Amino acid sequence: MNDLHLPEPISAYFTADAHGGPAVARCFNPDGRVLDEGQTHTGLAAIEAWKAHTADRYRYTSTPINVEKDERTYIVTSHVVGDFPGSPVDLRYAFTLERGKIATLEISA
Repeated sequence: MNDLHLPEPISAYFTADAHGGPAVARCFNPDGRVLDEGQTHTGLAAIEAWKAHTADRYRYTSTPINVEKDERTYIVTSHVVGDFPGSPVDLRYAFTLERGKIATLEISA
């Protein structure tokens, strides 16, 4: 992951992803948003609950393999392997950063 030179908030997100909802939520601004599987989760409590729900449903690892910057958005491709339908898959994580934290994250295939 370090070879990709990910911005610190994004690197912190992928580290926190293995440690549960509270760790993930700390990577976001108070009004942060996550768009995943057709759902929008806004605010730290909603983001924490989203991550907890995902962790309850699936066991997985996510390894960033590429990063690109498009204006204000960092697009990270991550190789995700786990016990979910379609595993393994490369997912696209589009991060927008503000004030040293994640403002928005959109996850797509």
